[in-house]
Amino acid sequence: MELGIATRLNVPFEDAVERTRAALQEQGFGVLTEIDVQSTLKTKIGEDIEPYLILGACNPNLAHRALGVERQIGLLLPCNVVVRGDTADQGGVIIEAMNPEIMSSVVDAADLEPVVADATALLKAAISSLS
Repeated sequence: MELGIATRLNVPFEDAVERTRAALQEQGFGVLTEIDVQSTLKTKIGEDIEPYLILGACNPNLAHRALGVERQIGLLLPCNVVVRGDTADQGGVIIEAMNPEIMSSVVDAADLEPVVADATALLKAAISSLS
């Protein structure tokens, strides 16, 4: 099982972030949290890394369905989407969404499968629309 669903863009980092937000919104996801890892590491420990942003995306309908099956699934929500500079190719940006199928490998609940399938389809659609 792949850890993430990914694509790569050759656009400025901020453009990639905005395009990612729009693609997620188009698929019914809102961004609940945003963690600027680059800034945090620089501020807290003086380390420099490439631009690296974690967006905590949530589709309320999917979250409600998943919580209806297993209340502890909240430990795996929201779906993290990473927008980061490509260290192997300057000017490139990698966008990666957490593979929702990971939830199935952690929680043994057959009723969760349709939710995972829907989340996977929506995240794949969002990521593929960026290319």
